Amino acid sequence: MEQDSAREGARPAYAPGAFPYAPGSARVPEDRLPGNRVPEQARGRQSEEEQARGEHTHSEPPAPRAVRRHSVRGQILDALRAALVDGELVPGQVYSAPALGARFGVSATPVREAMQRLAVEGAVEVVPNRGFRVTERGPRELAELAEVRALIEVPVMLGLARTVPAHRWSVLRPLAEATVAAAAVGDRAAYAESDRAFHRAVLTLSGNEQLVTIADELHRRSQWPLVAGPATRRAELLADAAEHTALLDALIAQDLTVVQALVREHFTGADG
Repeated sequence: MEQDSAREGARPAYAPGAFPYAPGSARVPEDRLPGNRVPEQARGRQSEEEQARGEHTHSEPPAPRAVRRHSVRGQILDALRAALVDGELVPGQVYSAPALGARFGVSATPVREAMQRLAVEGAVEVVPNRGFRVTERGPRELAELAEVRALIEVPVMLGLARTVPAHRWSVLRPLAEATVAAAAVGDRAAYAESDRAFHRAVLTLSGNEQLVTIADELHRRSQWPLVAGPATRRAELLADAAEHTALLDALIAQDLTVVQALVREHFTGADG
């Protein structure tokens, strides 16, 4: 009778001291029953093995599909940003995720996820049951963005001009030249990337990561184009690119007056 009761009360093994029972209950942990006592070392090994199995279970890497989807979303996000800068996605027009997915050869899901990110950045707005409308930005909004950027970057660059040695500025020369090369061929998307890369590199010298992140976000927002002709856009790119190299020369020379004038002038354009 007692053996039957012991068998009915048998449960899966638990770690030492973790077997559930109510205080005052007749049931006690199995390792305390006569004949079922587990040596202390064995219980320790059992606990370690179970913990190891538990840790392995919880540290499994994400499924490959999730990683691939994230990668696709990132690629689609980059492609959509380039299309926005190039004017391929027209301000005021509504685009559906399935249509854009077919254009890029992917499902609608990564396109929708990328568009949601662009909505957070203010480049598009969600149109229920239709898709996403490209934001129309006027001169006033771009002027406001330029003003905020100037408030952040002008004092930072002036401070860097006083303290950063010339050889560290010289390392940024290829980045400035990359903006000139992109402007020369009228590649607006390539110019946008190289433009931000140059500004990020300059601001990174401040050592303030939060400042770099905020400034880069404002910079990206300022790059969505107005409705303008290709000739006007290319002329703006060439002028902005020339300002990059002139600014770098002024920073190397520690000419604070020229640095301040160039940075403020640079931000008056839509692409600076």
